[in-house]
Amino acid sequence: MKWKMKSLVRALSTLFLLGLPFLAQAAARVEPLRVTVSIPPQRYFVQQIGGGLVEVSVMAAPGANPHVFEPRPQQMVALSKSRIYFAIGVTFERAWLKKFAGVNPEMMIVPTDEGIEKLPMAQDHPESEKGHDHGNKDPHVWLSPPLVMIQARNVLDALVRMDPSRRTRYEENYRVFMRDLVDLDLKIRAVFSGKERGLKFMVYHPSWGYFAKSYGLKQIPIEMEGKEPRPRQLEELIQRGRKEGVKVVFVQPQFSSKSANTIAQALKGQVMYADPLASNWAENLLEVAEKFREALR
Repeated sequence: MKWKMKSLVRALSTLFLLGLPFLAQAAARVEPLRVTVSIPPQRYFVQQIGGGLVEVSVMAAPGANPHVFEPRPQQMVALSKSRIYFAIGVTFERAWLKKFAGVNPEMMIVPTDEGIEKLPMAQDHPESEKGHDHGNKDPHVWLSPPLVMIQARNVLDALVRMDPSRRTRYEENYRVFMRDLVDLDLKIRAVFSGKERGLKFMVYHPSWGYFAKSYGLKQIPIEMEGKEPRPRQLEELIQRGRKEGVKVVFVQPQFSSKSANTIAQALKGQVMYADPLASNWAENLLEVAEKFREALR
């Protein structure tokens, strides 16, 4: 009886040991790749390509202003577990990317805006029409579906490089995402179909330059070099708004709407929100396009 019990124990132990590699492989298959992005729209892009194979953390969460954002201590601790950091060129990265690398030297830092020719930040005021952009480039490349196609390829390449065993899955998701981007681009073009090219809309912070360029529009920014306009500049904007027939002034939730309200009241128009940092990127972009169309009537 004891001999049979010992034989059974040995047999079970052998089966368990033989099964360990398979258990390890199964665990590896379900363990998500941890990555970090700068802003919410990037999370949308990475999730479209990575699907359930990635776990995405966002530095500047919804509602945060990426121009002045500073990571919290717990975010810096969590960053040590990330395998990839997807950068996009927003302002806070200038001060923090080197610190992120210092916290996690093994983490791959990927500039998803690589390969995109950036526009100067809009300075469309009378005082700035000499073309002085002070060397500042517009980081808002995520607001143009054609440019997101370039960013998507950079994301795919990084995921495959870091996690080559799941390349097929990433590539399949990438192809689906590219089809979705083409479909979204066509839908937005249809929104502006029949509209005269070069129509202008007024916006507090000039976030929509790439969107405007993609769809034949032009933005008139209210702020000057990140600052509220002075009284004389404000009056010039009001006069220009009247000349252009502006009835809607767009603002984003992360910025003050004080100047926008002043201009809208003077133009007997309204203030409307257009969030360039919304998490539901595709749905939001189509909604914003509809708002712009209504404003340009």
